[in-house]
Amino acid sequence: MKLKSFLSIPTALALAVPAFAGGIVIKGSDTLGAKFVPQLAEAFKAKHPDTTFNIAAEGSATGIAAIIDGTAQIGMSSRKVELTEEGAAQAKGVKFFPTVVAHDGIAVVVNEKNPVTKLTRKQVEQLFTGDMTDWSAVGGKAGAVSVYTRNTSSGTFKDFKTMAMKKRDYAASSQKMAGNEQIVAEVGKNENGIGYVGLAYSKAPGVKIVVVEGTVLNEANVRSGKYPYSRETYFYTNGAPTGEVKSFVDFAVSEEGQKIATQVGFVPVK
Repeated sequence: MKLKSFLSIPTALALAVPAFAGGIVIKGSDTLGAKFVPQLAEAFKAKHPDTTFNIAAEGSATGIAAIIDGTAQIGMSSRKVELTEEGAAQAKGVKFFPTVVAHDGIAVVVNEKNPVTKLTRKQVEQLFTGDMTDWSAVGGKAGAVSVYTRNTSSGTFKDFKTMAMKKRDYAASSQKMAGNEQIVAEVGKNENGIGYVGLAYSKAPGVKIVVVEGTVLNEANVRSGKYPYSRETYFYTNGAPTGEVKSFVDFAVSEEGQKIATQVGFVPVK
């Protein structure tokens, strides 16, 4: 999903001014950028009315790339930087500086009418890789499994593939969605649907969270790492942030910023 938020600055002007002039440019993760970061920006702007923001949530890979090529000051990411990205950054003299802004758990979601309430890790792998293609194989009603995933630029796409699927490919029949909200919308309409989303998007109407390996997805299990698909989410900058950007990053991990994280549905870092 492409999300752009321009606060108190006309779109044409924001595009016309030199990079970073008069505002903070943030690109990357839909998991962070669809809800959490825009709300952070609004709260920060209430205290710093002269600050403007340009927020584009198109996937973690785009945020990391934007730090490498210098087109954003903050790269939102729901995954860690990869070795190839580290190499590309070093070639340009860029040094990634990570700040953990929230803990998250990737929820496996099914339609609320689906009788399946729990799965083993192996069953999750088999469903998403296409090894199992009918719900009757995991105790559900007979019906072809419809798999919904994120697109390849998504950090959640890569994290889930690593954590849940042993880096195996998704089922050939899987349908790629632009954002978390699109996945829950499709699963909510399809009784045979299954997908995965960040914790902040798991309480959408029409879907329910599946218990994985006997572990409920909740704050305690995410914080302890007991939930099998637990992870951290990041703001990446080129070196330690300074000036206005540092003020915003500090706000994100402050008590007020972490209250917003909790309200949105993340697990706070403090």
